Amino acid sequence: MGTTTGLADQARPPVDGGPDEAELGRGLLASDEHAFEAVYRRWSPLVHAMAARSLGGAREAEDVTQQVFAAAWRGRAGFRPERGPLGAWLSGITRRKIVDALEGRTRRLRLAEAVARSSGAAPSPAGGAVREAAPDAAPDAAPDAVLDRVLLADELARLPQGQRQVLCMAYYGDLTQNQIARLTGVPLGTVKSHARRGLQVLRRRIGPDPATAPRPAGGASDRTPPAPPSAPQVP
Repeated sequence: MGTTTGLADQARPPVDGGPDEAELGRGLLASDEHAFEAVYRRWSPLVHAMAARSLGGAREAEDVTQQVFAAAWRGRAGFRPERGPLGAWLSGITRRKIVDALEGRTRRLRLAEAVARSSGAAPSPAGGAVREAAPDAAPDAAPDAVLDRVLLADELARLPQGQRQVLCMAYYGDLTQNQIARLTGVPLGTVKSHARRGLQVLRRRIGPDPATAPRPAGGASDRTPPAPPSAPQVP
């Protein structure tokens, strides 16, 4: 995606006389399982840390880490050393898997609400379908708050892919716009544009209710904090 920010920047030369990054890359391309094991040992802690920071949960971070290296092994023929180092390639896979995980939360919320509607049962914050589908929800979340999250998830899913991706990462991942730009490789100006346009659409669709409309952003921070239940807040 034109950026090596992330795992490539954090990779260090081996201090134990082991193979360097270029040698590991050649081993991976040759389907050398020993080289792949070395790749996993060297980069898995960084992949896990990157995922945990974005997703906020150890279990999801572990899942993403396994997905990243499974994808790296299956797609090893797609690694092109002339386009960038191995760490940058792994960083790109990690970004995509993190985005998939964040968008998966939206899909689970929509599925949970559909199940609740079809069964004729009100979603319950005390262990019902919505709680199982949204593990990041607060234990004491009120039913109205859960329904607001489902409404938001439904509207987010209708946005164009770029806007949906940015707002999902902001709302569910609690990431700043700078962090989103680094994780996705999308220019910061484009991230800001997607966030602004996506929020404009959400405001029109959700309605003018002042209790649920997003508050104006304050200060110079690029933080994208969770806002009132019906819409995420982006400066």
